[in-house]
Amino acid sequence: MSDSDSSLETSAAVRARIDTGKPHSARFWNYFVGGKDNYDVDREVGDHIKEIFPGLVDVARTSRFFLGRAVRHLVREQGIRQFLDIGTGLPTADNTHEVAQRVAPDARIVYVDNDPLVLAHARALLTSTPEGRTDYLDADMYEPESILKAAETTLDLSKPVALMILNTLGHVAEYERARTLVSRLMAGLPSGSCLVISDSTSTSEGMVAASDAYNESGAVPYYVRPVAEIAGFFDGLELLEPGVVQVTRWRPEADGPGAGEGVEVDAYGGVGRKP
Repeated sequence: MSDSDSSLETSAAVRARIDTGKPHSARFWNYFVGGKDNYDVDREVGDHIKEIFPGLVDVARTSRFFLGRAVRHLVREQGIRQFLDIGTGLPTADNTHEVAQRVAPDARIVYVDNDPLVLAHARALLTSTPEGRTDYLDADMYEPESILKAAETTLDLSKPVALMILNTLGHVAEYERARTLVSRLMAGLPSGSCLVISDSTSTSEGMVAASDAYNESGAVPYYVRPVAEIAGFFDGLELLEPGVVQVTRWRPEADGPGAGEGVEVDAYGGVGRKP
């Protein structure tokens, strides 16, 4: 258990910051991946969007499988033992620390989010093997240097770190600003560190319509982008094969979660290594 567990806000204080009258991106996503941490307003928006574009459920499900494959590859093939997961979202099955520590019990993981709902569930993320460690930072993605400084309590930033930013950068409306945030975070990590990104993409009329409907719901907007812009986040890095592809096409496994799915989805991702 992380030492920072005692510093988390009390449940009552956190709940007071949670608005259950509006749909919420983490709860909405949680509903789509089969979780129970959501409210009627989230399910209503989710059901409405499923009518517009049923494929968004596949995006949510397969993006989670991509996370697992990427983490396993980084641990097994790249020797990564440290993870900085920004835009954590609500805990579900196979969170980053669970996947990493299943393969490498000594892995260390820092989760970062500034959402009161995620904070309320953070204790579920702070389990760890005795050999490893997990931590949670209540911090803002728009302050990369502050995140890196705080992460040093748990991570050794002189050694390679995997920066995980999954289904999060779409919340940054300005593309160049999103690129700058990624660059600033990677600038604070050493050679051999890796960047893992996935996001929904504007690769079908259905996805664009679903995004528009979601943004009109009152939730914090999420902007789908062309694949070329997702690829742009990896500029200056060595892209691991097969590059930036549909999340279902990134190093599919013969067994395990999502094995052999091969479904077409409007979500692309990739992994890049810092030279």
